[in-house]
Amino acid sequence: MQVLQVQLAVQADPAEVGRARRWVRSRLLNHGVDPDAPIAETVVLVVSELVTNAVVHTGCPAVLRLCFPLGDLRDAAPDASPGGGGHGGVREAATVGPLRVEVADASQVAPAPRHAGADVDATNGRGLELVELLCDRWGWYPDGAGKRVWCEIGPDARPADPLAAVDWVALAQP
Repeated sequence: MQVLQVQLAVQADPAEVGRARRWVRSRLLNHGVDPDAPIAETVVLVVSELVTNAVVHTGCPAVLRLCFPLGDLRDAAPDASPGGGGHGGVREAATVGPLRVEVADASQVAPAPRHAGADVDATNGRGLELVELLCDRWGWYPDGAGKRVWCEIGPDARPADPLAAVDWVALAQP
């Protein structure tokens, strides 16, 4: 299977989290993912959590990587658009597996899921819980002098907002 990998260097500054979210949205759009699709919202939320953990809890720069699994380009149909559509006469290959998100940082400290507990006003402690809930799989491994935290999100990802799929009008009907 072919994989398209794109990466972004992230500085050790919490303001970089917003830049990472914008970058991910643009990469997803460039890959043909509808920005309103559940997988797009889920990927952006997961990236936000993992990059926040990397820059806030380690105080180190990080590298964000997206890995898009692709179909075999040899099997792609020729592009029927006038002028070949700028893709060398071949349509972009379809995604055939889960999207992988990786965040590498220079800290050797293992990520430790924390629980915000009953404090509904707590502003931290839910990041890895969200990652675990929204992703098909996640984990981490030592990488050089630091670590790499990864997760995989399938095309049928749960919406980041589980209430987004509720048909409120139908529920209001008697």
